[in-house]
Amino acid sequence: MIGLISDTHGLLRAGVHQALAGVGLILHAGDVGGHEIVDELKMIAPVKAVHGNVDPDDDPTLPPAVTLEVGGLMIHMSHGNELGSPTPQKLFAVYAADVIVYGHTHRALVQRSGSRLTVNPGGAGPLRFGLPPSVAVLTIVEGEAEVDIIEID
Repeated sequence: MIGLISDTHGLLRAGVHQALAGVGLILHAGDVGGHEIVDELKMIAPVKAVHGNVDPDDDPTLPPAVTLEVGGLMIHMSHGNELGSPTPQKLFAVYAADVIVYGHTHRALVQRSGSRLTVNPGGAGPLRFGLPPSVAVLTIVEGEAEVDIIEID
């Protein structure tokens, strides 16, 4: 299982620990808001994080994108702001990965296109846009990806 989180903006809610308990890896899709967020997430599992539009441009620990293979599927993660206002359609058109993880909109969303999947785990940090904070858990079994969105307090 892979934990997906985005848009913490310097706030890691207590509910994240319970929601992501047992994952083997955490992917943070940007707008981290400080190294202390990544350090705390590492108490749950190893973390890969990307640069978001509010993260410092000169932070070498936050690349613009991460691509990795898990369970035979290619996963691409970026914040999404590189496409302006990211939508699943734009992401599917630009990135060839099986699973595309993004953030930026703070709106939790899972959308399929054939066997491909886009996932926005939602904003996990400060409340914005009247949306509930959330994270997601990605499970890959026998080359199939499933996602659960989990609202946190």
